[in-house]
Amino acid sequence: MSVSGFGRITKIAARAVMVAWLLLSTVNASPQDARKVLFNPTPVYPEVAKSIGLKGIVKVQVVIGTDGTIKDTKVIGGHPMLVESVKDVLKRWKYAPSTSETVTILEFVFHP
Repeated sequence: MSVSGFGRITKIAARAVMVAWLLLSTVNASPQDARKVLFNPTPVYPEVAKSIGLKGIVKVQVVIGTDGTIKDTKVIGGHPMLVESVKDVLKRWKYAPSTSETVTILEFVFHP
């Protein structure tokens, strides 16, 4: 193979890698990235949890309605004492309106 042939293959390979990267970055882009949070108060750290030094992460999958309110929550993980605080605060969260519902996962970290 000539040197010029090798250069052509390298350019084609580089373009293929760039196209693949662009496609993957688009596929992995979360719809949540497009939804702007308008109001997101922090969950209250329960006094009982704080007094016993309970710490952890609560993960929740939420469905954000077209009006920007959270329509549904599904707890993925976390201590029940901390989960209740998260579920309570999510009732007040507000996102920008959209033409379709959005599903995303939120994480809340609790530490004394």
